[in-house]
Amino acid sequence: MDKHISEQEINKGKFFKWTKYGLIAAVLVGLFFYGRKWIKPTVEDDKIMTAKVQQGDIDNTISADGKIVPAFEREINAPTDTEIKNVLKLNGESVNAGDIIIELDEEYTKLEYEKLADELELKNNNIKKLKLEYDKNLRDLEYKDKIKGLEINQMETQVSNQKRLKEVGGGTDEEVEASKLKLQVGKLEKLLLENELDYKRNVNFTEKKNLELEFTIQRKRLQQLEKKLKETTVKAPAPGVITWISKDIGRRVTEGQTLVKIANLDKYEVEAFTSDRNSNRLFVGMPAKVRVGKDYIDGKISNVLPAVENNTIKFLVSIDGKNSEILRPNLRAEIYLVTDQKANVLKVQNGPAFNGAPTQDIFVVREGKAIKTNIVKGLNSSDYIEIISGLNAGDEIIISETKDFDHLNDFEIKKI
Repeated sequence: MDKHISEQEINKGKFFKWTKYGLIAAVLVGLFFYGRKWIKPTVEDDKIMTAKVQQGDIDNTISADGKIVPAFEREINAPTDTEIKNVLKLNGESVNAGDIIIELDEEYTKLEYEKLADELELKNNNIKKLKLEYDKNLRDLEYKDKIKGLEINQMETQVSNQKRLKEVGGGTDEEVEASKLKLQVGKLEKLLLENELDYKRNVNFTEKKNLELEFTIQRKRLQQLEKKLKETTVKAPAPGVITWISKDIGRRVTEGQTLVKIANLDKYEVEAFTSDRNSNRLFVGMPAKVRVGKDYIDGKISNVLPAVENNTIKFLVSIDGKNSEILRPNLRAEIYLVTDQKANVLKVQNGPAFNGAPTQDIFVVREGKAIKTNIVKGLNSSDYIEIISGLNAGDEIIISETKDFDHLNDFEIKKI
């Protein structure tokens, strides 16, 4: 016969059962969190990266991106509306002064030049003809003025004769007055001729100047067209390297359109960009270090452009030309703008182990063990971190990622 179990005994059994499970779970959790500290892992030395603390100078920097561009680049533009007839050089090719790069179709420009030359010759002939006419008109007026002067002398003689005749009874007062009036009219006519002569002299001088100016303007147009005709053979103005060229034969180009760019590769600069949040920290003359591959080149900001585009500000960095052999146009570069410098401080190579906080824990390597140590940091650059306190010169620290060991105070390092 089965024994009856009370509900109180059943509940009591369940309580002890769940209490047992809870204790087991608590022990497992405790082992997980605290057991890691009791279990000391061993790390192989080829799995970590270390660096030694050293004494030296350090810079605080702002990072920027950029590209290498020629400091001097010259554009050659189309002299007139025409089309590309022939391309003799390629992009990236070196050229010397006078080398032919592109040949343009000169037919239209040549016809226009010849037409303008004929028009200029015709204008020159017309100018000569008009000058002769002006000179003839002036001489005619001068002759008329001289004739009128002789007529006046004759009139004055007639007046004198009429007065003598009147005195001897051979003339009348009316005849004397008539001769005087005729003399006055003659003098007024001479004044009119002299006034006309002065006017013509001034007008002719001005008209001659205008004709000469028109001729000079058209002659300059002809000279410009002659220059454009010569420029249809595009030549290198100076030694350099072609950095861009319009190479489509038969392509129509308009006056002023770029045909080729030639750079002098003896000197470069950096076209750089950084966040507009740094705009108030940039200034002309600011020291900079330009990193190209593994090489560093000293430089300084030569120009800061005022415009902001896409939350970035553009600036130019002039660099030392002694490193030109490692530079190429459009080569990517990293720029570090020096905002602060310190000399003779403790510093260590930068690495993933460091965070942005002024103080942090790192691992110092001593006698085959990595020991957690708290440090205070100062300036930082892309390459080095300043150590204000917590380390000494010669200390070896782990600079690779150590987040898996943050819960430990130390761990073993196994040499391989």
